This record gives sequence, structure tokens and C-alpha cells, in this order.
Amino acid sequence: MKKILHMKSVLLLSVFSLFVLSCENNDDDAGSAKESQKNIVETAQDTDLLSSLVAALTAADVSDASNLIGTLSGEGPFTVFAPTNDAFNALLASLDDYSTLEDFDDEADRAILATILKYHVIPDIAATSSDLSDGQELTTVQGEKLTVNLEGGVFIQDATDVDAEVVLANVETSNGVVHAINKVLLPQEIIDALNDSDGDDLVDVVINTESLSLLEAAVIKAGLVDTLKGEGPFTVFAPTDDAFIALLGVLGDNYNSLDDFDEEAEIQLLKDILLYHVLPVKVLEADLGAGTVPTALPDNSLEVIASGETFVIGDASDTDANITGTDIMASNGVAHTIDKVLLPQSAIDFVASLALKNIVELAVATDDLSLLVDALGTADAGLVQLLGGDGPFTVFAPTNAAFVALLDALGDDYTSLADFDSPGEKELLVKVLTYHVVAGTAAFSTDLSEGQEITTEQGENVSVALTGGVFIKDATDMPAEVVGPDNEASNGVVHIVNKVLLPQEVLDLLAAMSLGTIVDIAVATDDLSLLVEALGTADAGLVETLSGMGPFTVFAPTNAAFTDLLHALGDDFHSLADFDTPAEKELLVKVLTYHVVSGIAAFSTDLSNGQQITTEQGENVTVSLSGGVFIEDATHTPAEVVGPDNEASNGVVHIINKVLLPQEVLDILNPPTPNIVQLAQSVSDLDLLVAALIQADAGFVATLGGNGPFTVFAPTNHAFVELLDALGDDFHSLADFDTQAEKELLAKVLSYHVVPGIAVASGDLTSHTEIFTLQGESFEAIPGHPIRIKDKTNDNADIVGPDNEASNGIVHIIDKVLLPQEVLDLLSPPSH
Repeated sequence: MKKILHMKSVLLLSVFSLFVLSCENNDDDAGSAKESQKNIVETAQDTDLLSSLVAALTAADVSDASNLIGTLSGEGPFTVFAPTNDAFNALLASLDDYSTLEDFDDEADRAILATILKYHVIPDIAATSSDLSDGQELTTVQGEKLTVNLEGGVFIQDATDVDAEVVLANVETSNGVVHAINKVLLPQEIIDALNDSDGDDLVDVVINTESLSLLEAAVIKAGLVDTLKGEGPFTVFAPTDDAFIALLGVLGDNYNSLDDFDEEAEIQLLKDILLYHVLPVKVLEADLGAGTVPTALPDNSLEVIASGETFVIGDASDTDANITGTDIMASNGVAHTIDKVLLPQSAIDFVASLALKNIVELAVATDDLSLLVDALGTADAGLVQLLGGDGPFTVFAPTNAAFVALLDALGDDYTSLADFDSPGEKELLVKVLTYHVVAGTAAFSTDLSEGQEITTEQGENVSVALTGGVFIKDATDMPAEVVGPDNEASNGVVHIVNKVLLPQEVLDLLAAMSLGTIVDIAVATDDLSLLVEALGTADAGLVETLSGMGPFTVFAPTNAAFTDLLHALGDDFHSLADFDTPAEKELLVKVLTYHVVSGIAAFSTDLSNGQQITTEQGENVTVSLSGGVFIEDATHTPAEVVGPDNEASNGVVHIINKVLLPQEVLDILNPPTPNIVQLAQSVSDLDLLVAALIQADAGFVATLGGNGPFTVFAPTNHAFVELLDALGDDFHSLADFDTQAEKELLAKVLSYHVVPGIAVASGDLTSHTEIFTLQGESFEAIPGHPIRIKDKTNDNADIVGPDNEASNGIVHIIDKVLLPQEVLDLLSPPSH
């Protein structure tokens, strides 16, 4: 088979590092007969059979680093095994890119040629055939050894599998002996270079080998390309495509191709498997020997096992891999093909786990765990998905009889798991079930120890007792016995127990469940009937909330307290049924949630003087303990706790003699008076006035939103439209007041409508009252129906909307924009 020879720089460096052939004179007293003979080079030049050898020496010596002709013309002595012309032709025929010796035309090529030729020269001896013995090793100038084989002739063994035969022996020269041979000898150094697949690394070797396409895909998916392109040296046992297909068949229907290794854990497993095929050392076929060899997968070794005249490779499984191809050389190591994917113990465990059911599947398949399966579904908290996930988990699984015993203990309200149907009951069931789950470990019975404390997914611990069996202790006085240990699942282990384990949290909740909920207490208390009615009227899920898990603290107003509230609200509210609009229902919700504190059951002994408590509505109530227990709201009248500490299963109820009102509700019932700007913004017929205040950009919005007091005469939208019409085509809207001068003009107009320092009601505008404005000029009020305002024009303004009270003054709406003399002069300058 031909081998491709490319001259890589690394090969050039390695060849050039070889020592230069040098020979010393061995005998200055050579006889005259020797002096009359020709030297080795001259002899070769005179021998037609060796013309290619002469050409090779000449080609190699073109390099400044080589002087083979000079050396072999020196004193010697040398023994030279001289390849015939046919031998050189055979070598060239086996090499791509080299038809003649002239093709060795660069420094790297010449260096390789020199290395080959030096491998044919034995220094310091002129050995005739009679001097050679069978098995004799001869060290060459190149550095490697040749071996003599005298069986059936005289043969010279090199690093290949084919020996060279001496076809013309004992050609004596003045400086040595020449033996013509029928093959060019090749040292291991050159064989390695020839087998280096164009300098390809191990990844390139895999890519270029058709039967390793799946290994190529696996290396890419596992992210090992850069690793196997590294310096090495490595030895790779390369599984063929058939080996990978066989592995996928073992893995089952979920693994039809390498694309199915798509999760992080699966990709890591694939990486581990591939690293298990890599030795961090170069091992040729000739180097193989029985024994254990470490791999690139830490703490994992392969076993090289003698099998007849060859070897097989043992992994963690029971099936060995056969070596199907050896010594595929690469620049950074060597590959040997094998007929099986080698599996480390982690892969064996993974394959074994595929045959196992997960914890949920195991429970479903176990008749005596059917109620546990029902419970997981009833809890509706994702526990089926959780226990069907990766794990690992340890689950203590109660038998059906264990669940039946729990239901019996809970009383008539719980005849089956379906009776856990409210949110609170489902939450309780979740706490029970998660108390049976240990996350993060698969603890088999052999992993358990006496007194061991194990933290569950619920948060509390169970403890192990090993006296007389394996027992799991919960928060009760009765431990559960493990009656079915070590049921292995793909994601953990299940121990079947004969009792439902109960944490302290659940015991406390069960004790509280013997009490009524907050809603139950309210319904059962005659003096809270209006509170119950209010909860229903609000229609905001408050009944369901206050029937839930809690804990809650509720300040519950008496019927008399609600009656007082209805009276205070006036004739529109004769009963709670009058809260019938969406806004009124929303108001009622704000009132009711102001009586609820979430997350705590605060008994009267937990309250302290001055304590601030945040309610579900969002605002605080304050505790006062002076002369009793009082709850202060946003009004000036506190509520007295007249019935404290009514314990419920989900909290505590304190009965109070007043409905508490937050500031938000007080603001809705008694909205605050708007300031002048807010008032103007709320009146659609003053939109252009608001726009003018903003357009003037003179701080009017901030001023008229300030403390005051002010009296403002506010022109209607129509009044502004008439002003714009009077100003002509340059002013179609207030936005046309856009220059600095125009803004200042607009500011003078607006400030002429503002009277600072006083809030003047219409009743105070007496006959011909002169009123001074913020602009500086005054106008006159003319009493009548309507009251008129006389500015500096000939047209009076009528007050069409008097006495609009604001928090910082009073607004009178007028039907004309008032104009001071200053503005009139600016609009119509006097002629001179």
C-alpha cells in the first residue's frame, strides 16, 4: 500500500537534530594494496547497479547539512549496505508525490533522504560476509540498529516486516566493504514519518477513516476535539461504527442515535466513555503486554488481556473488545480500532439504570402503594413530576394500610384521600408527603446507622432506629417499620414503611383542625352575623381566604359596630346589601381587609402598647393598652377589644366594638378638596386655561398648586377661542405663543386673572369693588345677576360659575379673557 509523505516542519526539525556523519582515520599505515583501490563512492560510481545510490547521495548532499559523499570518500573503515537501482525504484513506487530522486527537492525532503542513507552505513568496521553472524545487531550512523539473518542466505532486517537480501557481497574498497542489497532499508524514524498520515493528528485520523464516522460524531458532541488534537502522545482504542450501533441497541428505544445524548448528564457520560478509550501514552502493537493500564478518565483503567497470539481489551463489563486494526499512526499518537465500545463503571451503572423504573413508576407498579400514588396526585403540587425527575431521592413509602390508618385517625371528615379537597387540606397533604422524601441521596438500608438524623424535603428530620429491625421515627411516639427495604429505582431507592410519618408541623395543624376556622367562628357567633354578611357581600374571595391555612389575626366588628357605620354613611346605606356597585364592593373590601393581619396569630398576650401592625389592606393599625385593649385606626376613635383571643384552627379572632377605617377609605368617603390647579383640571370647560398655564412656562402651575390663598377668575374654553380669533391669523391655538415675548405676553394675561393673598367669594364682590391682581393692574366688580368684571377693554366678563372652592382659594368661572392695559398697549402700540 502506498504511503503519503509530506515534509512537515516538525519532521524537518527532528531530522536536522540528528548528528552529522563523521568518520575518523583508523589506520594511517594502510598497505599499498589498499591505496590502489577505489573508495566506496568511487566504487559505487563505477557500478551501474548502484547508480541510484550515487544519485541519492548527490541529492542529499545538496543540503548544506549533509556531506555523505565526502564522508564515504574518507578513510573509514565503513560497511555499506548499498541498495540496487531496483530497490530505489521499489521505494519510489511506494511513495506518493515522489517519482524520482529529483523530487527530493527541498530541505525537509533532503533531510529525510540523508536519514535513510545513513541507516545503510556501519561506521568503524569493514565487515565482510564471513564477519557476520546470525542475529548480530549492527549500529548504523543514523543511530538505529540493523539485524543480521543468515537463514537461507544473508539478509538484513530493518524496522519493517520485509528483510533486504544481500545480492552482491564483499565488494572491497580502499575504505571499507560494500554489500549490494535488493531493498532500501528504512529505520523506525522514517516509518513513523511515513505513517504520520500527512502529519494528521488523531482527530484527523478518525475523520479520514470511514468506519469511524460515529466516533467522529461522538468526539465532536463530547467536546473532545481540542483534547485529541493536543500534543499527546495518546493511544486511542477507536470503536468502529458497528461498535457504536451495538451500544445504542443495548441502550434501548430512547437512544436511537448519538443525537439522543442531548442532556448535560448524557453528554458528560459520553465524554467519560470516550476518555476511557484514551491512554495518555503512545502504545504501539509491539508494546502491548498483559496488565492494567490507566486511561484519561481519572481513576479508571483498562485491562490488556492476552488472548492466543494477540490481546483483547477488558473494560468494566463482562465482554472484552477485540483489536481489529493496529498502529494507525498520527502526529500525536497512535490509534487501534476495536469492535466494541469500552464502558467504564459509570456507564455500566447508567445502562443498568435504564432498565429500572423511576420512583413514581415503581410505586404505580406496586399494588400496596396505590394509595400513595393517589395521594401524590391529590396533593396536586408537582410531586409526581418531582419524583419522576433525576433525583437521587430516598422515599419512605407508606403502605395502603398505613394510609387507611391515618384516615381513620383523622375522623369522619376524611373517609378517603379525595376528602383533601380544599387548598388548606391539599397543602397539609403536601407537608405529609414531602416528610417522606429525602432529596440528594439514594440511601440504601446498608447506608443507615443507629440514631442517624435525616433531613426531609418538608424540612424536619426523621431518625433511624436499628433495634429489632429498621425503624423510622417521626414526631409521634410511634415509629414506622421498614417492611420492604431497598427497592431500587432509576432515580433513587424506595423503602416501604407500615405507617404514615407525621412531622411536628402537621401534628400542630391537625390539632388546630379540631378547632373551627375563622369563618366557622364568625358564623357560629351571633354578634358577628353582619361581619359574615359583609364578607359575602364583598364577593372578593375573603370567605375562602379566611377558611384557608393562615395563620391570620382578625379584628372582628360586632353587629352594633356595623350598624353604627351604616348610620354614619347616611341615607344611601341602610344595610350591607346597599354596597351593590363594583366601586362600593371594592370600598367594602378595603374596610374588611383592614381588619385582617396575615402570617401571624397574635393573641392579646402578644400585643404591646404602641405596636404597629400592618394589615392585609396595606395600612397599619396601632395597639393601645391604656385602660384595656384598643385598636387605633385612621379616625380619632379607637376600637375596643370586647372579646379577645377566640382561637381558630387558622388563627385568632378579637371581637371589637367599632368598624376600623383606613385613611384610604376615609379619603374615598370624604375626598380632599382639590387645589386650584386640580380643580381646573377636573373641569373640562377650563382645559384651555390649564393649557395656557403650562404654555406660559412661568411657574403658574406650581404657584396655583401652592398654599395660597388665591382668587382666580377662570376664562372658559370659549373665552380663549374668542381671544385667539381676535388676535388674528398668527394665533390659531395657545401653542402659537411660542416665542419668549409671546410667552411673557401670555403670562401677563394670566396673572391679570389671579388675586393673591385672599379668597374672595362672590358675596364679597360689592358695588364697584376694585380688585388688584398678581399682574399689578386692577379690575372692577359690578354686582348683579350675573356679577360682571370690568377690565381695561369695553367688554365686561360675566361670572358664569361663581364660588368654586379649592383647598387654597376660590375660582370664579368667567366667559371672557380679561386684558390689562399693559397687554392692550403691547397688542396695539400707541401711534406717535
